[in-house]
Amino acid sequence: MKLLISNDDGISALGIRTLANTLAEAGHDVSVVCPDRERSATGHGLTLHQPIRAEMVESLFHPAINAWACDGTPSDCVKLALWALLDSPPDLVLSGINQGANLGTEILYSGTVSAAMEGIIEGIPSIALSLTSHTHKDFEPAAKFAKLLVDQLTAEPLPDLMLLNVNIPPIPWEEIAGATLTRQGVRRYVDVFNKRVDPRGKTYYWLTGEVLEDVQPPAGLNLPSDIPTDVEVIRNNFISITPLQYNLTYANGLHQLSTWEFKFP
Repeated sequence: MKLLISNDDGISALGIRTLANTLAEAGHDVSVVCPDRERSATGHGLTLHQPIRAEMVESLFHPAINAWACDGTPSDCVKLALWALLDSPPDLVLSGINQGANLGTEILYSGTVSAAMEGIIEGIPSIALSLTSHTHKDFEPAAKFAKLLVDQLTAEPLPDLMLLNVNIPPIPWEEIAGATLTRQGVRRYVDVFNKRVDPRGKTYYWLTGEVLEDVQPPAGLNLPSDIPTDVEVIRNNFISITPLQYNLTYANGLHQLSTWEFKFP
């Protein structure tokens, strides 16, 4: 397959190098376009009021890989790749392997998921891959599963346009309990802003917070209750695969508000 790979951790991140090299060694046609530095938690931001620059990168990746470092956001990178850098569209867009989880409501902030979502917006099926640890450095199991998933999609393409948000527990391959389809759970933070003073006497704030994972998704989302949440299965050492779309329309809301009447003079 022809693959485009991006991320939000930057061109030098071990996760993207492990992913790209694993898939290139498996015989896929791999191109990498990703930020020139870490751009985590940028969401689906785009650069509109200044130019975007991209430079080819040598020696970081497998020799068969064409790679560019871009000074824009993760979404910029995929958009630039699809419209300016690649000679033809890829079969699949991959983003990651992210250092840290993208579970539950975290996906709304995630640059990793947003880069993959840009592929969906352009009509290309996409995968976001995340290792659910900020300190664990063995990306090989996650890359191994990415190869299996790409092989699966090569043999049996997705029946509809979607993004697969994949989270892999930070454990050896032999200890992974399996892979399962999941629905999006809730993983949010009790936000805390630490107030500090810099050496020049100026006040600044540093966002910290405590993760809340035992919060159930709200009822009425028309999601099958027999499907576990992504947050839940990761605790049990399963790989989580959550199909996503970019349309955020709340179906129950349309029904509940259908009696509204607006009377204009």
